[in-house]
Amino acid sequence: MLTKLIFPSEQIEKSLDASWLRNEVIADNIANVDTPGYKRKDVLFKEYLVSELENSHINVKSKLNNGEINVVTEDRDYSYRIDGNNVDIEREMAIMAENTLKYYTLIQRVSGQFNKIRSIIKGG
Repeated sequence: MLTKLIFPSEQIEKSLDASWLRNEVIADNIANVDTPGYKRKDVLFKEYLVSELENSHINVKSKLNNGEINVVTEDRDYSYRIDGNNVDIEREMAIMAENTLKYYTLIQRVSGQFNKIRSIIKGG
């Protein structure tokens, strides 16, 4: 059972998927910053769930079951813009920077696990 302890867990894999998808969704939000009526989207996943639900302005259109990754739309009744778009470019850029750091941290963790495997194979 040594391989089970060393190989990247399914949770890390799902976290990487969620982080990658979240980056794509944020890029979509940024691309639609000038689209009238556009509502920002975000990704919910286990580690994002608590912080996002504290916000309480998110309408979850699908359930978070069995580690599923869900894209949700913020249904805020207010917008500081007349056209109804609720994308704040500065906020999106900050969220993207944070998400990028999380992604690279996960990548480093996976890389470290593979380095352990390489060391064991080489007998070190």
